[in-house]
Amino acid sequence: MPTIGFHASHEQISPARLLRDVRSAASVGFEAAMCSDHFEPWSLTQGHAGFAWAWLGAALASTDLRIGVVTAPGQRYHPAITAQASATLAGMFPGRFWMALGSGQNMNEHITGDPWPDKKVRQQRLEECVQVIRRLHAGEEVTHQGLVTVDRARLWDLPETPPPLLGPVMSVETARRAATWADGLITTNQPPERLKELLGAYREEGGTGPAVLQVHLSWAATENEAASIAMHQWRTNSVGPPAAWDIATALEFDEYAEQERVSVEQVGGTVNISADTGQHAQWLHEYAELGFDELYLHHVGQDQRAFIEAFGADVLPQVRDT
Repeated sequence: MPTIGFHASHEQISPARLLRDVRSAASVGFEAAMCSDHFEPWSLTQGHAGFAWAWLGAALASTDLRIGVVTAPGQRYHPAITAQASATLAGMFPGRFWMALGSGQNMNEHITGDPWPDKKVRQQRLEECVQVIRRLHAGEEVTHQGLVTVDRARLWDLPETPPPLLGPVMSVETARRAATWADGLITTNQPPERLKELLGAYREEGGTGPAVLQVHLSWAATENEAASIAMHQWRTNSVGPPAAWDIATALEFDEYAEQERVSVEQVGGTVNISADTGQHAQWLHEYAELGFDELYLHHVGQDQRAFIEAFGADVLPQVRDT
């Protein structure tokens, strides 16, 4: 049976409200949580971008959940700062914190004013950052010259066990590369054959650790309402790479989605849309059968209360029973 977690979307919900949401999710039976880490939302209609690291401390302190974050060291965050922040959380909450380290998106990183590198350079920069972070977590003093620069950095407070570092993957190439450094894999819901391909590439290259899936979904009392929520909140997130990596602002994402005339069918390719909790339970069961160990449910609406209650009562028991 997979672990079923709650995804906290900082782009869509204010930090205080999101803290109440994650507490509610814990109270109805969600077993874990994860969150995004954004400086800019994907759309003006989303309208939020709280500081994930401050929120993580509060969420870990006020629940018993294991909680992770998807973050990007290398531009907005110096890898030594990412190492320090993650070591502190892992030290305060042993065994309850993990992070997934990605190559980043221009929407969050352009604020530094530094040029936005191409994907190949970003991947190389990420892998340098991973090396720096692992060495710092091991207690070394680190000096490094490369795509990132580190001068005599050392962490003075280390956890007994460093936090796991997962690899976010959206292509076979990144899945294979993540197998060389990551303690697990994380991706988002896609067609089953695509998910099998990503997971297979990671395992074939020797990747171990948990396979984690972030499941974007839209649920409401009616099919039309569920589709409307998905279109209103997640239309811009259905923009694929490289545009998703390279667009800089929420306004530009809105303009791009309008220009591309993103349809509800396209959104349905990235969001599981249904008013039927049984259908959602079936989708989750199918993901588990593919080999995913942890499923983090992200209802793409901004009001999480009804979703948390309905899925706690109907969906989590169905998945556990199967």
